[in-house]
Amino acid sequence: MANLFTKLPLLLGSPASGTAGGSGSMVTTFVTFGLVILIFYFLIIRPQNKKQKETKRMLSALKKGDKVVSIGGIHGTVVAVKEQTTVVKVDDNIKLEFSKSAISSVVNEG
Repeated sequence: MANLFTKLPLLLGSPASGTAGGSGSMVTTFVTFGLVILIFYFLIIRPQNKKQKETKRMLSALKKGDKVVSIGGIHGTVVAVKEQTTVVKVDDNIKLEFSKSAISSVVNEG
């Protein structure tokens, strides 16, 4: 237990009595920098990667008859799915061709 208390000032960044202060502050700097990277990874990078995978899965599963919403807010029904685009029926006589990346979500009714 006494050993922990002698190392505690070193972990907090203040030099222990009789030691050089430069190495202790370097350790705490690296530990702090590592913690910041971990926080960014778990709060920003990882959720973003999950969302990208989910969006890619949703776009590859598009099929005729799906009700979709574009990133511009246009609601419609998929009439045809091509390699890079989808044809969406918005009204009785209106069909629009969108890039697949312009589809924001598939609406599940029921």
